Amino acid sequence: MKTEEILKLLESLAPPALQEGYDNCGLLAGDAKALCTGILVSLDVTEEVVNEAVRKECNLIVCHHPIIFKGLKKLTGSNYIERTIISAIKNHVAIYAIHTNLDNVLHGVNKKIADHLGLRNRQVLSPKTNMLSKLTTFVPVKNAEEVRSALFKAGAGEISDYSECSFNIEGTGTFKAGEHTNPHVGEIGERHFEKEVRIEVILPVYREKQVVSKLMEAHPYEEVAYYLQPLLNEDTRTGSGLRGELTEEISEEELLHLLKVKFNLKVIRHTAFTGRKIKKIALCGGAGVFLLNKAKSAGAQAFITGDVKYHEFFDADKEIFLADIGHFESEQFTIELLVEFLQEKLHNFAVLKSETNTNAINYYT
Repeated sequence: MKTEEILKLLESLAPPALQEGYDNCGLLAGDAKALCTGILVSLDVTEEVVNEAVRKECNLIVCHHPIIFKGLKKLTGSNYIERTIISAIKNHVAIYAIHTNLDNVLHGVNKKIADHLGLRNRQVLSPKTNMLSKLTTFVPVKNAEEVRSALFKAGAGEISDYSECSFNIEGTGTFKAGEHTNPHVGEIGERHFEKEVRIEVILPVYREKQVVSKLMEAHPYEEVAYYLQPLLNEDTRTGSGLRGELTEEISEEELLHLLKVKFNLKVIRHTAFTGRKIKKIALCGGAGVFLLNKAKSAGAQAFITGDVKYHEFFDADKEIFLADIGHFESEQFTIELLVEFLQEKLHNFAVLKSETNTNAINYYT
């Protein structure tokens, strides 16, 4: 199997178009056309991870955090980033990062955190806008079902947990075929009236190209009439953070104990106890304190994330219980997520979980 085939699978899990503007997801080093000998999954990429990949005969590393985040102006081995890239290139090891695009899908990084906490009734905490389009096209009545099915198969018509959603209106279309045309119906030079169905479907903007391509393949007309409109609607399946509910209320102390056990934590930083019970929880893997006000607005009684700065704890303002479990600790199960996904898609293919601990933070206890 070629590396590019595996990358397509990963992009179906978390489309690169969903990454934040500051991010650098995708293939960072290596040849997409090369045959893949094995996949090593890690949270970060370091020299040790590259060495592990070489030992285990894996020439593709799939990681969460991009090792090339800011622009590289030279490769002299003067720091760990340059040394890691040089080692990967020398050993023909490709590096693929799946970062904020995996953060921004409901089934991504935050899902695994919610899984370990047993949260139900899950929703994206801060849904994205400008991620949806509406496609409108006009099809002869007898061909409508074939075209609708093609649009659905290409990824159109999905709204939250519903699929194959469309709106259809029957009417009459007119056209007059020109001298050099080959019309599906009607005669050249004569105005033709055709019973048609106006089909409207919603689709993610990153699927526009493939949906339009399938429309062209399935539509019987030589010239296909369609138009795309950008929508301001929120995409409820795409965005930052996640909110959900515990099966029953617990105390703040009980929440901390749950976090310590489920995430194998040595330390948790948190705001002062308020004595309130907790059932509604908001969370964000990595550095997510920018969502604190969203968590408050959503009615969450607790917000769980990492990398909270000293003054940011004050922003909780006794309105919400804020717990910082650590950046690495909050995202540690991302490795598990990626391994499970790839093993399900790639039967009888080596997909290995890295044994290298890349957490740069240590705790003296």
